[in-house]
Amino acid sequence: MSEHIFKLPDLGEGTVESEIGEWFINVGDQVSEEDVVATMMTDKAAVEISSPVTGKVVSLAGDAGDMIAVGAPLIVFDAAGGSAGESAELPADEATTAPAVAAKSNEETVSRPVNDKVITSPAIRRRAKEAGVDLTAVTGSGQGGRILRKDFDRYLRSTPQGTVQPAASPAMTRTTEVKVIGLRRIIAERLSTAKREIPHFAYVEEVDITELEALRQHLNGGERHDRLTLLPFIGLALVRALREYPQCNTTYDKERNVLLRHEAVHLGVATQTPDGLKVPVVRHCEQRTLDQLSAEIRRVADAARNNSAKKDELSGSTITITSLGKLGGIVTTPVINMPEVAIIGVNRAVERPAVIDGQVVVRLMMNLSSSFDHRFVDGYDAAAMIQSVKDMLEHPATIFLAD
Repeated sequence: MSEHIFKLPDLGEGTVESEIGEWFINVGDQVSEEDVVATMMTDKAAVEISSPVTGKVVSLAGDAGDMIAVGAPLIVFDAAGGSAGESAELPADEATTAPAVAAKSNEETVSRPVNDKVITSPAIRRRAKEAGVDLTAVTGSGQGGRILRKDFDRYLRSTPQGTVQPAASPAMTRTTEVKVIGLRRIIAERLSTAKREIPHFAYVEEVDITELEALRQHLNGGERHDRLTLLPFIGLALVRALREYPQCNTTYDKERNVLLRHEAVHLGVATQTPDGLKVPVVRHCEQRTLDQLSAEIRRVADAARNNSAKKDELSGSTITITSLGKLGGIVTTPVINMPEVAIIGVNRAVERPAVIDGQVVVRLMMNLSSSFDHRFVDGYDAAAMIQSVKDMLEHPATIFLAD
């Protein structure tokens, strides 16, 4: 046997270890050079790992969810197991060099098939598992027959409703073990750290958005293509309020014990995706018009959902806004997105009776649920900042006044 030990390469982003996301090979499989053999998880993306040699898989470093240090053995190959005429072993000086590694910033990364197995992205494999779809029945249009997102969507559209059923389990069980790996593990760790280290101060304020909604409906009239939601209005109001309360547009450098107050407003937009919660960032909101802010919120949220967001689009926010839309409920207690010190939660808008000038009238009401890091933002300042946002939303013309 001509043994080749393939070590985990440096995946960038300063990582010293990485989590095994998914294996596309098993011990005993024959693989070709440049076949995609696994995905490794970083904080920002799934990274596809390609085989540096042709050969037979002798051993794997662990299971999905296990952490592997950079430079540690990942796969052991019998390079002599390759077909005739193929290189049996890399030179010694190349044995530990990084192979072809491609960050999976979107699902259409080109790859070659692995031993006639289905080649596609982890996101499509997950969707197929949830839908009970056998991927061998899907025709891929990518290089080497790779199944792209459009191929999978086309297959679902061509399948009559009700015919795609989850595969029957061999036996009914009362419990199912779900290993906490990938983005879900990262979310769990970050939220646990935020709640453990940050003394959250919660503040909820009721806002009458009747006039704001009338303005939004008016602006959405006619032949407007990209319809406005409430978020860009709230974003612009937040930008103006933060000029008066810069302590809320701050990040905390724990290592240096320093607060960084930012002039620019880089707005994190908490977004639910098939992989879990992500926070893409709209940069320099203070320089954007209403339409520009609306378009950028939509763009980064879509990029987060379809896994095309770049690394710098998923980090660097200075304050975050989160909304569950129609599921927003009456009150929420959002968890601060470290290292920020404030987060604004948007709750569901509902019509409620209100007393105005002694008369009971129906108004469209919405709550803002906010959380602040009480170490650095006093309760009075937190409440005053939200009150400022409330005043602008209730008198929407003030959002657009020149400074």
